[in-house]
Formats: sequence, C-alpha cells, structure tokens
Amino acid sequence: MICALASAVCFGTASVFQAAAAVASTPGRDSGLDAVLLLRAIRQWRYILGLGLDGLGFVLQIIALRSIPIYEVAAALAASLAVTAVVASRVLGVRVAGREWGAVGVVCAGLGMLGLASGAEGDLTGSTALRWSMLGIALAVLLVGAVAGRLPGSSRALALGLGAGTGFGVVEVAVRLIDSADLTNPALYALLAGGGAGFLLLTSALQRGSVTTATAGMVIGETIGPALVGVVWLGDRTRDGLEWPAVAGFVVAVAGALALARFGEAPTAPAPPDDGLDTSTRAVGMGL
Repeated sequence: MICALASAVCFGTASVFQAAAAVASTPGRDSGLDAVLLLRAIRQWRYILGLGLDGLGFVLQIIALRSIPIYEVAAALAASLAVTAVVASRVLGVRVAGREWGAVGVVCAGLGMLGLASGAEGDLTGSTALRWSMLGIALAVLLVGAVAGRLPGSSRALALGLGAGTGFGVVEVAVRLIDSADLTNPALYALLAGGGAGFLLLTSALQRGSVTTATAGMVIGETIGPALVGVVWLGDRTRDGLEWPAVAGFVVAVAGALALARFGEAPTAPAPPDDGLDTSTRAVGMGL
C-alpha cells in the first residue's frame, strides 16, 4: 500500500508538469490520437520531468500490483488527483476551494477504509482468453482514440478520457497476468499497447476540450473495470467480514477523486490584465 500511495504521489505531481507542457503545445491534426502533439510536448523540460516521475510511479505501481488487490491500487491511483490539487496549490498558486480540500479529505478517508478492509492479492493467474482480451481492448483503445478527436465538445473529452483510463486499466490487469519475460504472452503486448495508448489519449485530452470531463472519464476507466476483473477473474478478496467497508472505501475514494477532476489539468496562475498579452496568449497561460 505504501508503494501504491507513493505511485499516486509520483503520478499526481507529474500531472502538474505534463498538463502545463501539453497546454503550451500547439495541437496537430484534429484527431484524438495525436502523436504529433506528444512529440511537441516531449520537447519541453516540464514534460520530460513528468515522464521521469511517471516512470518511477510505474515501477512502484508494479510492486503494489504484485502484492495487493487491483481494486486497492486502482483507488490509490485515482487519489493522484488529490496530490495534483495539493501540488498545484503550492507550486502554481492554483486556488483550491474549501469543498475541494474537503474532497481531498474524503479521498484519504476512503483509502483508509480500503486499506483496513482489503486482503491479499488473488492467487489466480488468469486464463489465456483473459490475456488475449486485454490485448484486444488495448488495440480497441487505439482505434477509439483515432476517431475521438472528431466528436463534438464534451463527447470528445469524455471519449478521450475514458479511452486513456481504459488503456491505463489494461496496464493494471496485464501486470498481474505476466509471470515472466515470455514473448509469447499476449499480456506483455497488452501492457505496452495499453500504456502507449493511454499516454497518447491523455496528452490530447489535456490539450483539447473540457479537461474536467476527460479526467472524470479517465478515473472511471482506470478504476472500475480493473477492480471488477481482479475480483471476478483473478481472485482478489477482502478480509473476512469486511466486504462492505471495502466497497464503501472504494466508492468514497473514487467519488472524492471525481470531485477533484478539474485538477487533471493544473493551469498556471492567470496573467495580470496589464501585462500586454493578447487574449489568446492569456487564455493559454490560464490553461484554457
């Protein structure tokens, strides 16, 4: 659980730097799967720093997924939004309202309940069909991302967010389905495809449309599905007699994270009105 929480800290802090880099990058073609945008963003030191933190967070996530149930790790990763809110308030001077500080407390309370109620990870290794299913889902995420940018308004943001979250969810499940460096294991390629698709769609989501909607979709995509797979197919369980506290803790933690969805993009502080910037430049500076 310590590794899961440390992973959330890494991911949450990385989001502050990556969002700033993505918003400052000029979008490429009008598609949700925008590799050009990713290449533009990766030239900035803030995005590189974010990627380094993501790499460390991924290692910690793998350790956690090999030790505790997927639903517990998923809830902890959703809590990265609480970390983003705190870091953004300190580093970028973003204003955090009282109800949002309350949501941070709710996330912490939910994780506390979940930590007390969760048991050890399941001992099932997963079927061959499940491994191929994860690869199929990862490829489907790539296809969804290729057309999501052409959807209108909030539908585009939601599709990008759900696609990114689903890709990250595939990674969570695939880690449990890989026992060795077996190149014939479909789960290995599902992990790579799911992670790559998640990063591409998330970068586009941070730059396009409603970031709040996209981030809410991402939280749902990376928590609920993987948690169900862990319980139904991989044998994840709670401690005896603590099923309902575990469910309540999971729901509370995810609900608190959804309340902090706007921090999926941590905008920079607004520019003063007499700084000489034109309207479009100031909008970029505010993360709009």
